[in-house]
Amino acid sequence: MSNKKNSARSSKPKGPTPQEVNALVAFLNAGRYADAAAFAHALTAGYPLHPLGWKALGIALKQMGRNSDALEPMKKAASLSPLDADAHGNLGATLHDLGKLAEAEPHYQRALKIDPGNTAAHINLGSLLQDRGRLTEAETSFLRALQINPKLAEAHYNLGNTLRAQSRFDEAASSYRKALRINPDHAQAQSNLGTTLNDLGRQDEAEASLRSALKINPDHAESHSNLGLTLMNMGHLDKAEACFRRAIQINPNLAETHNNLGNILQDLGRLEEAETSYRRALEIRPDFAKARSNLLFLLNYAPANDPQNSFAEARQYGQIIASQVTSRFANWSCSSAPTRLRVGLVSGDFSNHPVGYFLEGILAQLDTNSVELFAYPTHHKTDELTARIKPYFSAWQPLSGLSDKDAAHLIHNDHIHVLIDLSGHTRYNRLPIFAWKPAPVQVSWLGYFATTGVAEIDYLIADPWTLPESEEARFTEKIWRLPETRLCFTPPGIALEVSPLPALTNGYVTFGCFNNLTKMNDDVVAVWSHLLASVPDSRLFLKSRQLDETTVRQHTIERFAGHGINAGRLVLEGHEPRTTYMSAYHRVDIALDPFPYPGGTTSVESLWMGVPVLTLVGKDFLSRQGLGILMNAGLTEWVASDSDDYVALAVTHAGDLHRLAQLRDGLRQQVTASPIMDSKRFAYHFETALLDMWRNLAVA
Repeated sequence: MSNKKNSARSSKPKGPTPQEVNALVAFLNAGRYADAAAFAHALTAGYPLHPLGWKALGIALKQMGRNSDALEPMKKAASLSPLDADAHGNLGATLHDLGKLAEAEPHYQRALKIDPGNTAAHINLGSLLQDRGRLTEAETSFLRALQINPKLAEAHYNLGNTLRAQSRFDEAASSYRKALRINPDHAQAQSNLGTTLNDLGRQDEAEASLRSALKINPDHAESHSNLGLTLMNMGHLDKAEACFRRAIQINPNLAETHNNLGNILQDLGRLEEAETSYRRALEIRPDFAKARSNLLFLLNYAPANDPQNSFAEARQYGQIIASQVTSRFANWSCSSAPTRLRVGLVSGDFSNHPVGYFLEGILAQLDTNSVELFAYPTHHKTDELTARIKPYFSAWQPLSGLSDKDAAHLIHNDHIHVLIDLSGHTRYNRLPIFAWKPAPVQVSWLGYFATTGVAEIDYLIADPWTLPESEEARFTEKIWRLPETRLCFTPPGIALEVSPLPALTNGYVTFGCFNNLTKMNDDVVAVWSHLLASVPDSRLFLKSRQLDETTVRQHTIERFAGHGINAGRLVLEGHEPRTTYMSAYHRVDIALDPFPYPGGTTSVESLWMGVPVLTLVGKDFLSRQGLGILMNAGLTEWVASDSDDYVALAVTHAGDLHRLAQLRDGLRQQVTASPIMDSKRFAYHFETALLDMWRNLAVA
């Protein structure tokens, strides 16, 4: 018997040969990912317990955009090589790309535990933390990567993204510039720098940066879209539209760009096209809250829109944002018997904006022994009005950069009794925060003229004129009516006197409308044309930012020409600063309210400048805002019941210049003494309402 041990082994190696490894690496380095995937697949069959084949297969499939297929090979590689930092980093990146953020994070952390100097894992973890709204942690991850290697363009770029999400725009711009110094061909960094400069209000620099990004990559869809946003802010609507359309041509699935295109089309008055764009954005991203808000806002402009349709859309919005809440608050730590009611205001418009104009005077008059105010700005813009109102708040807590969840927890931790939304479905709203129910009483007021659709908002503030009981069924909120008016305007801090009636020297009557031109639908054009034809030699003075655009001015002329009104009877002017804009009322005898979307700020400004406003009363909350203003201002004879009455009243008032001149002389004093501008009187009614809302909750 042989005394040799039985040590015979298979001639088959345990792992890939050097030649096989070299061939695989060559395929990957050459970007031949299909060949690499096929070769790696063969290796997994030949060496199923060796991690290399699985790792390479996962990498190749991921590079081909097949993340779902890459996942199992990545998991197998990480399992077979538990101490391979790259294997765990790759698995984390694959899960991240598949949207499985909670699963991806531990693999990034594992990679960093194995290799703390793994800069790719630091950067990827930072990106994931940013996606999860944990911006401070994300910033730390990028800074750690840069401590290891300060010349990582991608780390500077991602740090810029995190800083921008926190509204730290100057720091973000610096980070993007550092990325570009390292890699001048980083198109995305150049594009995001442009967007940040746009955020800073430096539009000329923003445009230059975005055009540089497009020189680097002419087919970079996001740069075209960002350039469109900048041009839109510069008032170049036609050029902006072209940019958005080019972005969509390159990548038809950019929901943000479809939404932005909708905004431009809305500004241009092309409402049906705008609606199509918003709905396309929602097809791509059904949970896109901003696009749903924009769609709801758009429907307010459409005279043929069925109010029930708007209500159904609003309720759907509320249901979608409610479904995204993981744990709605049901208990609150605010005092049940407060000596002062803690009231939070959520708005992106604490600045020179209609909301700011209606808010400023009220804040100064609220009884600080009864009410303590907390501000939750949702946008970074500040100006001199911001500086004036800031001292009225016990706390100023910006929500920019916070997730809805974190913002809701911040508000909840402030022990707020009553939380008020001032935006509705306007720009910069944060309505999804309200779905978390961070305060026991939640209210919609001031900035919007329809239901929010958010079931967690308890009340909407109206008044006896603006919201008939018959309309209450189209609101998810309970209606709370103030006794006189829901709005109280702050007198403009402008030293500008009321002028004499211009018709007395002109020899003709000038009608005017300084509203957003989008409100001037075809029905309005037809009625105003009839009105002009009925008042010989009269003029129509239109002033809006859209009229800065040559094509918009020409289209406006053509619309009136279609009703027999020649261009010589139209005065068309674009945007001006508020002081100059207000002086334009010196050239107006009678202001015309559009319908069904009447003026708010423009109407009260007009009255303050001595110019009476003719309004057509509607049936719903939005279309009755003019009625509410004029009834409270004591101008009942300026409210029309239908379009024929509207024209008849215009003819009557235009035919009595003596009476019109007398009204103009005393109108500023009249409106200043009315509930529309008596902030002390309004503040009393407002704080009484808030206290009663709180008492109602206690009784319930």
